[in-house]
Amino acid sequence: MFRNIKIEPAVLDDIPQLTELLYDLFSTEPDFRPNADVQMHGLKMILQQPNRGRIFVLRSQNAIIGMINLLFTISTAEGGMVILLEDLVIRHEHRGQGFGTRLLEHAVEFARQKNFLRITLLTDKINEATIHFYERNGFITSGMVPMRYWVKRDVP
Repeated sequence: MFRNIKIEPAVLDDIPQLTELLYDLFSTEPDFRPNADVQMHGLKMILQQPNRGRIFVLRSQNAIIGMINLLFTISTAEGGMVILLEDLVIRHEHRGQGFGTRLLEHAVEFARQKNFLRITLLTDKINEATIHFYERNGFITSGMVPMRYWVKRDVP
């Protein structure tokens, strides 16, 4: 069933499927709310300007099984370019089959090839399975505390 799976950069035509994946992800995260228009706009901003980041998809024939979203920035602490891993999501029915690891390994190799210095991500404190997934893949817990200031946020 999964013989022809490949990882490749996302394209604009992938936005509807990527939006579905983000809806699933943001439905489970207490800090975020799914909003198709907002997610489509963000995806389009990244895909139309590759200097902002990359979105890689795990594709089986014409269906997207998962995605990883990497955003680029400069770290004064590192003295160079770093990546913020913004989203990693696998379709619910395909979880637990190693697809997330494949996407993460692809992202790490991409970072190495492009001479990025660090990959940082945020994950839910209460999601122990996700924390262990990242630890198994070489990520370490930071002593930093994430904080947010919502400059503009529509509240229903």
